[in-house]
Amino acid sequence: MPWRCRRLVAGLLALACLVAATLVYAETRYALAVTAVKVDVQPIVAFDNRDPTRTRFGALEFRGGLVLTSYNNAFGGFSGLVVKPDGEHFVSVSDRGSWFRGRIVYRDGRPAAIADAELAPILDRSGEPLAKKGWFDSESLTESSDGAMYVGFERVQRIARFDFGRDGVAARGVPIPVPSDFKSLPYNRSLECLAAPGKDSRLGGSLIVITEHSLDSAGNFRSFILSLPSSDIRRDETEARRSAEREGESKTKVGRFAVKRIGDFDVSDCALDGRGRLFLLERSYSVMKGVGMRIRALSLADVKPGALLDGPVLIQADLGFQIDNMEGIGVHRNAAGETVLTLISDDNFSVLQRTLLLQFALAAE
Repeated sequence: MPWRCRRLVAGLLALACLVAATLVYAETRYALAVTAVKVDVQPIVAFDNRDPTRTRFGALEFRGGLVLTSYNNAFGGFSGLVVKPDGEHFVSVSDRGSWFRGRIVYRDGRPAAIADAELAPILDRSGEPLAKKGWFDSESLTESSDGAMYVGFERVQRIARFDFGRDGVAARGVPIPVPSDFKSLPYNRSLECLAAPGKDSRLGGSLIVITEHSLDSAGNFRSFILSLPSSDIRRDETEARRSAEREGESKTKVGRFAVKRIGDFDVSDCALDGRGRLFLLERSYSVMKGVGMRIRALSLADVKPGALLDGPVLIQADLGFQIDNMEGIGVHRNAAGETVLTLISDDNFSVLQRTLLLQFALAAE
């Protein structure tokens, strides 16, 4: 073999080893204990890189943003996002099995800092990090009306309930029954959107699941309505576990619907507001175009078995704007009565990407 070929092969092997080592290292990047973290911020004052005076984008008004950095090894990879009604406190999950919570500090109505930030391992029902058992790809997050958090785990295609309102980041996950067709979901493109309608909703006591890129025969996103098991009622964890096991997968009540796929966008998260709207965060990626972001507003009233959902596009952005791999969306109403959408990005623990927190308000509500 000519020396140039040998050198090329050696280089490719070295690169493959480096990539493999990076992947293994990344999979261990979860918090080992509850840890206070210092989050440094860099303000994003303009969303449009070409026109810093522009503030209106589709149906949304840009209210500000932050580039978030931290020296903590487990910081990054954030996917799901819940923003509390006060618009300050938030909870997120990383796709390596960590909780990330903190408080958004505002100045003149714009995000200015992150305070009281903590990272913590997402625990299984025995108190061990779920990442140790391979449940580290935590991609979706929602909060139910009783304060419980539900986390969706890709790769294993499971959902766990955490009594977060009672135990915070020390809450232990109890897997809920899921339908058997979850086993057919793509390995790494599945549980990206979870939403828990309020108890006064027609769908109260249910969990909405929209997949990232699991398509039906018509090319639309496979989606589910799961009836939460009786373990959703607050109770002793042992009883909750036995109840979930007793009900089992075969008895899971499930409705199936679809969300229309438009273009090359896939689902990356969703969030419900108190007005019957389901905000769907989507992203696209190609080598030629780079990353893209889009938000659609769907109607909760349309979520029913057999339905095909679609809704107006509120915003669409490419790399001409201050976006990255946007993977989390939360919603709250501010003191002025505006609906505010908060987005967070997943940097994939890469030095080439950023963790962004962006805020928009729905215009003319």
